[in-house]
Amino acid sequence: MTALSTTAAADFAPWLIYPATKPLARLLLCHGAGAPVQSEFLTRLAQQLAAVGVEVWARNFAYMQKSLQGQKQPPPKMAVLQQELQGWLAQLPTDLPLLLAGKSMGGRLATLLLADGQPQPVAVAAVVVYGYPFRPAAKKHLPLSAPELTSRVAHLSQLTVPTLLLQGQRDAFGGPDLITPAEQANWPALQLQWLAAGDHDLQTLKKQPLTQAQLIQQAAAQTREFIDAKILAS
Repeated sequence: MTALSTTAAADFAPWLIYPATKPLARLLLCHGAGAPVQSEFLTRLAQQLAAVGVEVWARNFAYMQKSLQGQKQPPPKMAVLQQELQGWLAQLPTDLPLLLAGKSMGGRLATLLLADGQPQPVAVAAVVVYGYPFRPAAKKHLPLSAPELTSRVAHLSQLTVPTLLLQGQRDAFGGPDLITPAEQANWPALQLQWLAAGDHDLQTLKKQPLTQAQLIQQAAAQTREFIDAKILAS
């Protein structure tokens, strides 16, 4: 399964669209801070999602597009990205249930947008995050209660739409040592699932029996199970 090509791709540019044979839902996939939607990780993920019946729409934020064109730029403030993302939502068809999803920063952005309670251009049925950035990787010593992490986690308790976080057990941005059951109890709309031995990009150590490709496939399958349980069954 690949993104739309030739004439179809041109019709929807700058979107990358991964069609499913019999789509049951549509997923808007946002990239992380440092890698575009064309990254190997997001390409594999989108292909696997399409294979399990989830149509994927993805595109780069303006700062990333400029970076790809040689004008290297850091991500702007979250409020700026939220406005851009709302503009994208207004462009999507409404014939399928819609999920808002993202890798790392893109996932954090999705949760922030849905937690503020403001009306969106289209209804969003659920949120999926592939590797939530609970804390900077360089600050592994910080607990979730640290003031520096307030802006990353405080809003999670305000989410009302079903939210799935798929997190590698070795994720330097937040692993089982950081996210305790007591912490999870503060986020009633949030379901957290651990992917064995994966890091922030779901890479595994050579001694592990599972590969990154297998964990990405698991992430897609768990996304489909989440859709079945939280959206299609309701």
